[in-house]
Amino acid sequence: MMCPPEFYDVRYVINPWMEGNVGKAVHTTAVEQWKVLCSLLRDVADVELVPPQPGLPDMAFTANAGVIVGDRVVLGHFLHRERRGEEPHFRRWFKERGFDVLEMPTDLPFEGAGDALLDRAGGWLWAAYGLRTELDAHPLLAQWLDLEVVSLRLIDPRCYHLDTCLCPLEGGWLLYYPAAFDADSNHAIEQRVPAERRIAVKEPDAMRFACNAANLGRHLFVNEISAELRASLEGAGFRVVETPLGEFLKAGGAAKCLTLRLDEPAPRFARATSTVQSRRVRLEGHLLDSGLLDRAMDVIVDGGGSFRILEFQLGKQRQSTSESEVQVSAPSEDSLDRIMSRLIDLGAVVSPRDESNAELQPVAQPGVAPDDFYATTIYPTEVRVDGQWLRAQDQRMDAVIVVGREDNRPVARCKLFRHLQEGDRVVVGSVGIRAVRKTGVRDPRTSFPADTGFAFMGAAVSSERRVELVVERIAWEMRRIREQGGRIVVAAGPVVVHTGGAKHLASLIREGYVQAVLGGNGVATHDIEQALLGTSLGVDMQAGAIVRGGHRHHLRAINTIRRCGGIRHAVEQGVLKSGIFYECVQRDVPFVLAGSIRDDGPLPDTLMNLVEAQEQYARQIRGADMVLMLASMLHSIGVGNMTPAGVRLVCVDINPAVVTKLSDRGSMESVGVVTDVGSFLNLLVQRLRKLESEPVSVRVLERMAA
Repeated sequence: MMCPPEFYDVRYVINPWMEGNVGKAVHTTAVEQWKVLCSLLRDVADVELVPPQPGLPDMAFTANAGVIVGDRVVLGHFLHRERRGEEPHFRRWFKERGFDVLEMPTDLPFEGAGDALLDRAGGWLWAAYGLRTELDAHPLLAQWLDLEVVSLRLIDPRCYHLDTCLCPLEGGWLLYYPAAFDADSNHAIEQRVPAERRIAVKEPDAMRFACNAANLGRHLFVNEISAELRASLEGAGFRVVETPLGEFLKAGGAAKCLTLRLDEPAPRFARATSTVQSRRVRLEGHLLDSGLLDRAMDVIVDGGGSFRILEFQLGKQRQSTSESEVQVSAPSEDSLDRIMSRLIDLGAVVSPRDESNAELQPVAQPGVAPDDFYATTIYPTEVRVDGQWLRAQDQRMDAVIVVGREDNRPVARCKLFRHLQEGDRVVVGSVGIRAVRKTGVRDPRTSFPADTGFAFMGAAVSSERRVELVVERIAWEMRRIREQGGRIVVAAGPVVVHTGGAKHLASLIREGYVQAVLGGNGVATHDIEQALLGTSLGVDMQAGAIVRGGHRHHLRAINTIRRCGGIRHAVEQGVLKSGIFYECVQRDVPFVLAGSIRDDGPLPDTLMNLVEAQEQYARQIRGADMVLMLASMLHSIGVGNMTPAGVRLVCVDINPAVVTKLSDRGSMESVGVVTDVGSFLNLLVQRLRKLESEPVSVRVLERMAA
């Protein structure tokens, strides 16, 4: 079937090829090129014409009218409204010729044989999605045409239809442009078609629409192609007929787009199968103003899936939450699981009608999880076991969830790989898992609810001009935590000492604001160097000048502590009389020093076994209400990965990249402060001392009024 290009023109832009070509098609040339192609086809086939219609310039591209198998045709339903006017004309034409016409739902785009091509040997249908046709159309194609449908995802906007980048050829050959497809689709193609029958097209030929060819038997009608590609096709036994179609390339079409084969035979061994899988999820919260719905849609599309909004209830007040039910589709169970895992991280919940128990697989080798393990995040996670939801204990990032029995009841617990024992039952896939996210705070970056006192910080990175405001609020929260008997953990780097912040951090410890200190060999070494010798990295902290022989001072400090047998012994022996770690010993505040390959000494207290150091870090973080991360990229990121949601994180660093990375964890309780850490600690101590002088009741009333 062809349609004379009587009204052909480029009048609008619905694909990249039309950009810059509106009104530039030379009509007389286009008509002549079409007539030449039509004449060439008539030498080997019968050509039936559908009458062109005014106002429908793209009707000449008949490939999109539908896909035909035997006496059934699935009518094309166009994504863009500019082409929808073609549908009734094609519908009438097919019905007049006795075809059984099947039509997609009105909200489900499907662009005919432009996105659905029969394999010439295998008896399946190659079907595309991602740019025009929706993935949810594929199961219907399988059912209606009694065919196996292989779903391929298009990722290059220039190849907006399948027939622009893939052409099944007689004898099981395949002409295609691999770069138009994602990795999973290329893998599917390679599994189906042996390498010796795949002809991969390079970009220059692909952009001349070499794959948009009309194949009839051993004849192949194409636009102009390279000598190299012609040789490959002729070597495969095809008679290549080149016919210029440049005027139609201006609208994004060539030989295949201009034709629709009417005699596609039904396969001998029919089987209606499609690997497309779907699942329904619910999203709740401030879906629009927080961008949560957009992020969820991006996760689905980026993961190679498709979505349909089944229900949307918009919150009508400023603080009202919205709800949405979304059908998520993916070309395979594996890809659906990958998408669902990311949606669960965003807080999506599987629709109750689709709820199932979590899938558990046993550990076969100690320290090694099953391949399809679910990786945990910072957010509280629940798994469904025997029809009930269990909250996973010891929540942290980058762990797996193990379900077992404790005290004769089911228990879910987060475990690191190294803690897995043979026989542990690990949660795999994405079924029966949900992350618990807060939905009640409309904009945590600007609000300051009385019940949390910290939501104003929501994943914000503060600039220098806002440091005093942020410090005031952090101080208020630290005072509240101390009054309630909570825990504040500090992760610090040596820059705290270099910038003069050691005395302020020591003051915080002395005044009961710090319940644990985490760091490395460096922060302890330079703190002790300053306490013993008055320098940090050989620089006099009072005069700001380099001391002669000062490059040895940190080694002298290490040597002194080693002679004493450790930091605590140095304090007890009266050798160490001030500083951060002196106050830790005096106040019985635990500290953990994690070593690295660059450490000098190291100090006797430094744990050079990193697995042991991680365990000690995690033990101190457990039960924390706030973590102050002070000028240490390595230790801050490590601590951040161990800390569950709900813990207030404050990251202070002069390097914005460090601050942003910690704030990007997605926790609504995190804040980044880009400033000098010494100045920050100075301001923090001043503000805390000012709060000490304010009556609690007055202070609380003032905050509530504000």
